[in-house]
Amino acid sequence: MPPDLHRLSAGTLAWLERNLDRFDPYAAGPGHPEHETSYAQAKAALELALLRHCWARVDTGDDPRLARVTARVRTLWQHPDFPRLVTADPRCAAYYGLVYAALAPDGIDDRPCRAVLARLAADDLSPRGRTPYQRLELRYYADKAGVRHTVEPYEELVARNVLVTLPAEAAKRAVPDGEAPVTVPEAYAVTHSSFYLSDFGRTGAGLSADALADAAELVRRLLEHCVRRDWWDLAAELLLTQVCLGLEPLRTPWGTAAVACLARAQQSDGAIPGRSAGTRVTADGPAGAFFAKAYHTTLVTAMMTLLVAPAGAA
Repeated sequence: MPPDLHRLSAGTLAWLERNLDRFDPYAAGPGHPEHETSYAQAKAALELALLRHCWARVDTGDDPRLARVTARVRTLWQHPDFPRLVTADPRCAAYYGLVYAALAPDGIDDRPCRAVLARLAADDLSPRGRTPYQRLELRYYADKAGVRHTVEPYEELVARNVLVTLPAEAAKRAVPDGEAPVTVPEAYAVTHSSFYLSDFGRTGAGLSADALADAAELVRRLLEHCVRRDWWDLAAELLLTQVCLGLEPLRTPWGTAAVACLARAQQSDGAIPGRSAGTRVTADGPAGAFFAKAYHTTLVTAMMTLLVAPAGAA
């Protein structure tokens, strides 16, 4: 593993492990000054579970850090109040309930997950009114949760997905110097589409050779923009996207540059301090405030290092 990637991996995973209590809404306990069972903490816990899900696939079975993360996720998923907290916001209760069930670790009592799934209505599992990207996201988590849905097959979702349609659209746009070739929501739709179509690099993304080449070129342009602008969160996701598209980021110039960019951003404690240089946060204020701004990019970067390393090991 190259030195920059090794330092990124060791540092981000160590920071996440030291902050496991902050992913747990119930860790402080009632009456403690930092006790706060918030929806935002539930969302952070779901992200931790996704990291565990991907990490477990590449681990040889003897990493104590993964064991500790898994233990925390198991504890959370078995807390009697956690399903209520995950579904507390009615605007996205169905979606986060689905993610909660999909990412449940093996070997726990699955009755709470089944109860959450039982509350989903037919429209919650229907493609009606959803964009092609939203239908892909719904299908991915519904399949993982083992719940019936009416979303079309992956083959049809691929043909309508931004990974196939957006490169041609972006190539026709007049983009001012220094600007990204696509919008921010489009960029994140690209990265997340690659995650769902390939199950975070476990399978092929299902693109034709031509579509794959076009998608890879758009990702390259986005990576170049992110490196030049120190856009850390998207850079980490785009490195993951390269893996999901079957590429080897450490063998591409802008993949290597993006890893170096993230290594420069990393603090001595292992954290990536925000989504970008423009939104960098400092540890001067309350620790909880720093965690809220730093955990996502740190977690995505950690996940990237776990999945990029096998791709670049040859």
